[in-house]
Amino acid sequence: MQKKDKISAGFLIIGDEILSGRTNDQNLNFLAKNLTELGIVLCEVRVVRDVENEIIDALLALENKFDYVFTSGGIGPTHDDITSQAVANAFRKDLILNEEAKEILYQYYGQNNVNEARLKMAYLPQSASLLDNPISSAPGFKIKNIFVMAGIPKIFQAMFEACKKDLRLGLKIFTKEIKINLTESIVAFDFANLQKEYPDVIMGSYPFDNGTSLVFRSTNQILLEEAMQKMIAILKKINFDSILKIA
Repeated sequence: MQKKDKISAGFLIIGDEILSGRTNDQNLNFLAKNLTELGIVLCEVRVVRDVENEIIDALLALENKFDYVFTSGGIGPTHDDITSQAVANAFRKDLILNEEAKEILYQYYGQNNVNEARLKMAYLPQSASLLDNPISSAPGFKIKNIFVMAGIPKIFQAMFEACKKDLRLGLKIFTKEIKINLTESIVAFDFANLQKEYPDVIMGSYPFDNGTSLVFRSTNQILLEEAMQKMIAILKKINFDSILKIA
């Protein structure tokens, strides 16, 4: 598979329970890490309520900006699970009973146990393709460049595995880290100048108790190593014993 220099993604988290604080979202961290491993850059994350027009507005905004959009939440059997309908309306598709999804539910629960609420999970936008759910059967789906997945973390993770076959890979993103026993303010000026010198290396400074973590990320391993070695030399001039760890 030919790799593109940069592939971008957005993430739309849907659910009142996230915004109320009742549920602690775990899907963002999982998605960010796994996209990075595929060379896909997660560029933006939005969180919206279970309100159709808000879902549609956010979805269309992300769809127009990025190569891929991933969503979590709102595809279950209850009245407030409105994501599938919102996606259908966003792209002017009918929400129809997907026969393949219906058969999956019948096989998992038994036909006599598929009530109206459960059958709701088989209603998908017309032309959507299914994302396998080996955990609880009810599938997610893909439409255009959008992957619509469940909010429950273990199901979200399983559905993401199903997404991979449809994803183009970007160039591998390499990461290096220098942990130092200095505060950010001491190295900020030199670190900023180094970033200007190496625009193709993304640099970030992250404080922790009694120190700072300097992180370097790039698809160009040579430039990454050059930038890191220059920072090491700068740190040794400031304080030879400042470096705690290089990884």
